[in-house]
Amino acid sequence: MLNICFVCLGNICRSPTAEGIMIQLVKDSGLTNQISIDSAGTSAYHIGEPADPRSRAAAKNHHISLPSRARQFKAGDFERFDYVVAMDQSNQKNLIRMAHSKTDREKIVLLRNFDSKSTKDSDVPDPYYGGPNGFETVFQICLAGCDGLLNAVIQNGL
Repeated sequence: MLNICFVCLGNICRSPTAEGIMIQLVKDSGLTNQISIDSAGTSAYHIGEPADPRSRAAAKNHHISLPSRARQFKAGDFERFDYVVAMDQSNQKNLIRMAHSKTDREKIVLLRNFDSKSTKDSDVPDPYYGGPNGFETVFQICLAGCDGLLNAVIQNGL
């Protein structure tokens, strides 16, 4: 089983959106028995909360469910995941600080680096303080990144 965790700050907007999209892409590819998906936040702000209603609404418009509840990423999670996918460079830096080893650090990647149309090392913008259009933009960015990530994982032989 290949394990992927998407990580943002609070785990209520970007990472649950990416998680929900990836769950659907994996299901559509017939790989649910081979790939496990999760999400987490680097902070403890929203532990136990569902995804932001605006994220859920944007996903629902595309027939995607966001089933997760916010949790905080812990250093021990590195043992569980093969890919730790950061939504932005700030989250990436926080994850690198949490990593215990070179192996842990090598698991940390930025989502947008899997989108061939995105500039290398670009951030997924945080839509939390914006309007609904930002959540749709984040959905589209996550969709492109998740599609690229799934293709990379398949090409690497799972």
